[in-house]
Amino acid sequence: MSLSRRALLCGCAGLVAAGGVAGIADLARAAGTDRSNATGTLRIGYLPITDAAPLLVAHGANTVAAGTVHSAKPVLFRSWAALAEAFLTRQVDVVHLLMPMAVQLKYGLGADVRVLGWNHTNGSALTVAPHITEPEQLAGTQVAIPFWWSIHNILIQQYLRAHGLRPVIRRSAARADRTVELVVMSPSDMVPALANGSIAGFTVADPFNAAAQVRGVGRIHRYLGDLWRDHACCALVVHQDLLDRRPEVAQALTDGVVAAQRQIDTDRPATAELLAGGYLPQPLPAITTALTYPKPPPVRHPEWNPQRIGFQAYPYPSFTAALIQAMPETVVDGDTRFLTRLDPARVHAELVDDRFVRSSLGGAAPTRIEEIDPS
Repeated sequence: MSLSRRALLCGCAGLVAAGGVAGIADLARAAGTDRSNATGTLRIGYLPITDAAPLLVAHGANTVAAGTVHSAKPVLFRSWAALAEAFLTRQVDVVHLLMPMAVQLKYGLGADVRVLGWNHTNGSALTVAPHITEPEQLAGTQVAIPFWWSIHNILIQQYLRAHGLRPVIRRSAARADRTVELVVMSPSDMVPALANGSIAGFTVADPFNAAAQVRGVGRIHRYLGDLWRDHACCALVVHQDLLDRRPEVAQALTDGVVAAQRQIDTDRPATAELLAGGYLPQPLPAITTALTYPKPPPVRHPEWNPQRIGFQAYPYPSFTAALIQAMPETVVDGDTRFLTRLDPARVHAELVDDRFVRSSLGGAAPTRIEEIDPS
C-alpha cells in the first residue's frame, strides 16, 4: 500500500473518531457496491436531510443526462463520518458534504477533493426542548451538533458566546459557569434524544427540526439563516480526478443539479412527495414543513427569509473567505493545526472549481457581501 493511501485511510479513522461513530451497517451496505465503478456512472451518497434534495431530485426526476449518475438508488448514510469515509474510499463518487468538512478533507487529511457548487443555502435551525424560551436556559445542558466541522458548530458557538455562554467539549456543563456542552450526534438520533430529555437542544439540517416540531417534542428557537444570511451548509463535492479525466461528466452532473434546484423551487410540495416516496425516511408532513415553513416563528431578520431553505448553486468566494476566518475560532474535538496554514483569500480558488456551475447558470460570476449577526 502506498504511503499516500495509508495516510488517507488513517485520516478516515481519525475522521470517524473525531466526528462520531460511523454507521457500520451503512458502511457494510455501501461496501457491497462495485468500488472499481466499471460502469463509469457516478454513485451518489447522501444523508437523509432536505439538504440532499438537489442530488436526490436529479436522480429521481432524471434532470441529469442519461449515463451520468448510476440508476441504482443513492446510498443513504446515517452520519457525516460514515458518508465522508465512503466518499474517500471510493464507495460513492459524488456527495453533498458540509462545507467546513470539505475544508477539513482537503487541508486536514490531504484528500484531493473539489467543490463544484452549493447544494443549497440555509435549511438548518437550533431546536430546543419546549420549556426553553431563552438562550440563557441552555447553561448547564448538552446541545447536539451533527459534526465538529460543520456550519452548525460554527454558528451555535457564535450564538452562545453572543449571549454570554461558553461552549465546552469533553466536560460536563455547569449552570454556574454558564457553560454548554456540545456533543456530536447522528441527525437521526437527535429527535429521540430531545424527546427523552438526554439533550436540551440540537442544531442540524431539516427535516429533523420540523420533525421535532410536528411531534411536539421540541420547538425551533432560531433558524441558522437568521444568524448568517443565505449561508451555505452542504456543497456538491467530487474527486479532482473526475474534473481532470471526465470534465464532460462533471458538467452534466452540475447541469442536472442546477436543473433539479430550479424544479424544486417550482413546486416544493411535489418535491416533498418525491423525497418521501423512497429517499427520506421522515413522514411527509415533516418534509413538507421543512421545504415550506408556512407558519414560521418570529425571526430577527425577516427580510432575510431565514426559515426558507434556498436552492442556488453559485459558490460565493466571500462566503468561503468568511468561513475560513470563522473556523479557527470554533472549538472542535480534533486536530486544528492545518487551519493555521490557510489563507482566507486563497482557499476558495484551491477548493472550489466554479467553471461548471457558471456554465450551468449561463451568467457572469456574481458577488455579494456576507451578512452575519449571531446575536
